[in-house]
Amino acid sequence: MRVFNRNRLRRLAAITSLSLVAGCGALSSQSSDDKGPIVVGTTSAPSTLDPAASWDSSWELFRNVYQTLLNYPDGAVLPGPDAAESCGFTDRTNLLYRCVLRKGLTFSNGDKLDARSVKYSIDRIKRINVSGGPAGLLGSLQRVEVRGDREVVFHLNEPDATFPFVLATPAMSIVDPADYPATRVREDGGISGSGPYTLRSYEEGKEARLTRNGRYEGYADRKNDAVTIRYFQDSAGMVDALKNHKIDITYRGLASSDIVALQRHESSGGIQLVENPGIEISYLVFNPKDPWAGKLAVRKAVAQVVDRAAIAHNVYKDTVEPLYSMVPAGLTGHTTPFFDDYGDPSTAKARKILTAAGITQRVPLTLWYTTDRYGSETGPEFQALKQQLENSGLFQVTLKSRPWKTYVDGYQKGEYPVFGRGWFPDFPDPDNYIAPFVGEQNALGTPYPSPEISKVLLPQSRRESDRANVVKEFQQAQQILVNDARLLPLWQGKQFLAASEDISGGERALDPSTIMMMWELYRKTSW
Repeated sequence: MRVFNRNRLRRLAAITSLSLVAGCGALSSQSSDDKGPIVVGTTSAPSTLDPAASWDSSWELFRNVYQTLLNYPDGAVLPGPDAAESCGFTDRTNLLYRCVLRKGLTFSNGDKLDARSVKYSIDRIKRINVSGGPAGLLGSLQRVEVRGDREVVFHLNEPDATFPFVLATPAMSIVDPADYPATRVREDGGISGSGPYTLRSYEEGKEARLTRNGRYEGYADRKNDAVTIRYFQDSAGMVDALKNHKIDITYRGLASSDIVALQRHESSGGIQLVENPGIEISYLVFNPKDPWAGKLAVRKAVAQVVDRAAIAHNVYKDTVEPLYSMVPAGLTGHTTPFFDDYGDPSTAKARKILTAAGITQRVPLTLWYTTDRYGSETGPEFQALKQQLENSGLFQVTLKSRPWKTYVDGYQKGEYPVFGRGWFPDFPDPDNYIAPFVGEQNALGTPYPSPEISKVLLPQSRRESDRANVVKEFQQAQQILVNDARLLPLWQGKQFLAASEDISGGERALDPSTIMMMWELYRKTSW
């Protein structure tokens, strides 16, 4: 079995192990021995309940109701067995990956979960091939072989040392073949999984009620019996619900003003703030088919004008850090090529770029953003971008927005000249900040052919199990992205959880991809 060098990757443990607790006030009015469900608030609602259709934050729900062959047990930064009893490469070339399932697995409805279920689940992802969906993660997979009831062998078409990480993503959730059509997405609002919880009820955009799955066999040590997830439109409503004991803990979507207030102990008592280093990033995407965004000089001029530090300070109150590469700080191969190439924001340099390309008029650009996915600051952030670009005298900017559900459809159809996206990693490896965005099929729904990255640099890096040895390849890949300027990184975030003081486990509840493992949460029973 070939695995990544654990010593070389030890520093990645900081992604999930650090925490800061602040705001120790009076106890919540709720009883600490309340046996009701733990209620989690978030501004990030699922876009679908079918893993074959999602390459977004729907994974937060999937992690808790579906099961994958591999997961991240006990705070590990490398994948370990979950539905599988064991997994590993069987050859020296990283081309054959074999998993043996646990004995006696079943779905929550009692149906048998065997090797054929695994093959069916993976095959349908590629067969359905949803635009912008998770099929893009399986580019190195040639075929899935079943050997008996418990053995699955993945045949890869090229060496891929990151394949175990791919299998650990919620996109590779195992579904019941009896309930999920082979050639289309399931749309009846139900879930048939084998994860730690079952979906008791679901109201789209409002609430998901989870209860303990009595048939679950896996690594998760559940510290509660039930969790209710409530979906909010903004941070203000979510924090108000927390203060009024309508929810127990928040996850994703806290506004910077609310974070700062909690840090300064300005909120009502009885709330704790947990801070975790994050590897979430925010970036702009330029549509190459747009008459203006498709021009390299325009993209470079935007890159030369945008002031990331001002956005981080003025909009996000320093709860995020400026980012000058698609690979965030803390991961192997992180560099700062956008700063190296462009330096500080400069209108004069941007004008020179445009003039050299024969562009002397104010460039009209339409920037799109989503209203309900990445937090309450998204709107102010795009207002700040508009102001920065227009203050240069070089651009005329129109802002437009949509809710996430329709926003996704728009960018997948190529409707937006420039649009904002956030990226929560599939797994903590630099590969996952490069590969998803290039190629004909990618997470953006906008083809981005880059043969040197796709055909040379990524294949070279995937032959190397020791990820500390792939710095050169990712530095080169990042420079290519800078030269093309089709993706413009803006900032790198942190993870903040705000919770009632009688809730524990928040500091352990985020996996290396910053997905919440609801089973880690529990109510304190003594002080």
